[in-house]
Amino acid sequence: MGDLQIEMLHGKDQGSQLLHHPDRVTVEGLIHQSLEAKEFSYCPYSNFRVGAALLAHDDRVFTGCNVENACNNLGVCAERNAIAKAVSEGRRSFKAIAIASDLHDQFISPCGGCRQFMREFGANWDVYLTKPDGSYLEMKVSELLPVSFGPEDLSMKKVVKIPNEY
Repeated sequence: MGDLQIEMLHGKDQGSQLLHHPDRVTVEGLIHQSLEAKEFSYCPYSNFRVGAALLAHDDRVFTGCNVENACNNLGVCAERNAIAKAVSEGRRSFKAIAIASDLHDQFISPCGGCRQFMREFGANWDVYLTKPDGSYLEMKVSELLPVSFGPEDLSMKKVVKIPNEY
C-alpha cells in the first residue's frame, strides 16, 4: 500500500485504525488536510469545491484548492495547485496525494489534465480519492492514467525524418 503505514482503514464505518507514527504523515491526516484545503476553494462559477494535500518524499505536505476564473480555461485545479506549490519549493518526488470534494455518493476523481500533471512526477505513487466522511479509495497514478506518456518517453528512440528540399 505504498510508503504510508496503513493497517486497513478504507472507510470510517469499518472501525479499523491507522498506524500512527509521530514522524510520518498518515493517510487519515493527509485526507484531513485535503478536506481543510477544500474550504479555501474559490469556485463562484461551478460551486464545486476541491482540496488536495500532497505528501512529498521528505514528509512535507503541500495543500492546494481549486481556483476558478471568469475566463474558464484559466482556472487551476486543486491537485495542480498543490503540485505547483511543492515544485516551486524544490520538491519533485511525491509519496501520495489525497483529493477531497463535497461529493457525497461517490469518490472524487482527478480530471484528465490533473492525471497527466501527476504523471509528470512518476506513475507509482498513491492517490487517495475521498468522500467527505473520510472514506477513500486508494489508487496509483498508473491506474488512473494507464498507458501514459511521461518524461522518460521523450528520450525514447525516434524515427529521423530528412526534410524535403524545395
